[in-house]
Amino acid sequence: MSEQTPLDPAAGDSTDLPGGDPFGLPEGDPFGPHNLPYGVFSLAGEADGRRRVGVRLGSYVLDAGAAAAALGSPYVSLLARPTLNPLLSAGRRAWSDVRRALTAWVTVPAHRETVRPLLHPLSEVTLHLPFEVADYVDFYASEHHATHLGQMFRPDSPTPLTPNWKHLPIGYHGRSGTVVVSGTDVVRPSGQRKAPADAAPVFGPSVRLDIEAEVGFVVGAPSTHGTPVPLADFREHVFGLTLLNDWSARDIQAWEYVPLGPFLGKSFATSVSAWITPLEALDSARIAPPERTHELLPYLDDSAESVADEPGGYDLHMTVTLNGQVISEPPFSTVYWTAAQQLAHMTVNGASLRTGDLYGSGTVSGPEAGQYGSLIEITWNGRDPLELPDGKRTFLEDGDVVTLSAWAPGPNGTRVGLGEVTGRIASAN
Repeated sequence: MSEQTPLDPAAGDSTDLPGGDPFGLPEGDPFGPHNLPYGVFSLAGEADGRRRVGVRLGSYVLDAGAAAAALGSPYVSLLARPTLNPLLSAGRRAWSDVRRALTAWVTVPAHRETVRPLLHPLSEVTLHLPFEVADYVDFYASEHHATHLGQMFRPDSPTPLTPNWKHLPIGYHGRSGTVVVSGTDVVRPSGQRKAPADAAPVFGPSVRLDIEAEVGFVVGAPSTHGTPVPLADFREHVFGLTLLNDWSARDIQAWEYVPLGPFLGKSFATSVSAWITPLEALDSARIAPPERTHELLPYLDDSAESVADEPGGYDLHMTVTLNGQVISEPPFSTVYWTAAQQLAHMTVNGASLRTGDLYGSGTVSGPEAGQYGSLIEITWNGRDPLELPDGKRTFLEDGDVVTLSAWAPGPNGTRVGLGEVTGRIASAN
């Protein structure tokens, strides 16, 4: 389909788009026409609760399928759907063509009267999980996060990083069925736990429930089983990114993870934003990743000429709030392994991609206090409680509300808003 998608007669010429905004958005709005993230929504008060693909514009959401139909666009088949998956599977050319059309629909004055009735205030819609998640993989790509955990749990080791860490992106396969949209309550998980001093394990609700501030990448075009995806093909397969909170029960995780890694301590919930920001909206945020300190094998070597002109890092500025208080501002620019390297590594053995695959960056942490992306780091494994107006915290308590938000540099000095992902901790069942 990506080779046959027709040009949209209503799109106009993107090179001639006016600089003004016919809908009167405030200057510098991070959700202006330079952004246009995708989501799925339903209208309050509609008995059937029909879900539709929407595109955010300021504090409104555009019914993209209805706009395509009203303007006679050939992209109705991709946009008049209850999920983003048909658009995701269409491929890179279709993604670019649809984005070009959407940009014209919300910037060309001639479309204003057609489009205006199809804009709905965000306060009057319900946002849903925007795509059907296929597989879920989570990585461990922040050197600072990995270093901090190594210092906590392997203090006598000559280096806090494991021997393989600088040679490959470490990750694990998670549970796609428990990926939930922002605003969904997170029920405190129960499971086995055993403190070092305990004689035997006990069963009960986690008492060391944590957050992990991450960025998730959403796969659109699938790949062929048995054929690895090279670094240079990252943008052929990855549609966009979303904010992600990989909730973690540290006490359950500590008892179960040897020797096979995370399981019940992670699989109970992973929250994602209701908005997927297309990679094209983030071209101005692309930067070189941190300097490599080890020689990489060819399939991970992003200094090669074939990918050197497309830097793999992203300058994303994240904020973590707990009960409305800012507790951290992790810089995604410091993440060691890029999303392209992660994709190349998880397919190098021939594993195939499916439309709707989701993979997380792993906890994003910077080198300084105030930049840590998890409570286990912020409180140094509970040693240094976090002081909040409503009391001290080491790990999450029932009723706590955590929100991750972020922005990235956009064209001409603008900012690209990445939305937010929020979750409230509900007591164990």
